[in-house]
Amino acid sequence: VQLQASGGGLVQAGGSLRLSCVDPRRTFNNNGVGWFRQAPGKEREFVAGISWNSASTIYADSVKGRFIISRDNTKNTVYLQMNSLKPEDTAAYYCAAARSSYGSRSLDAYRYWGQGTLVTVSS
Repeated sequence: VQLQASGGGLVQAGGSLRLSCVDPRRTFNNNGVGWFRQAPGKEREFVAGISWNSASTIYADSVKGRFIISRDNTKNTVYLQMNSLKPEDTAAYYCAAARSSYGSRSLDAYRYWGQGTLVTVSS
């Protein structure tokens, strides 16, 4: 495991959570970073991505307008602020460092992954 994701938990629908992804080896400051999620019985899906300098961000349509990805390279940390959470957001959330300087919607674009943090949204 190269990255450390945290911040998951149980929250009611409409609530908020902020996930963090730390790179303890300080190697991803020049790389894009992405967040993905995987619900039970489903494939892992893209959530959000950010470029190395925060100039470019991309989102899945399902979270656009509710989630915000950001990063603080001085802390080797990428965040995912999740607002207006819905029960369908329930999943294990994973962060990953891209092979390039930009985020991507493709799983294959990422080389280092975190262990996942569980988000449960109750109705």
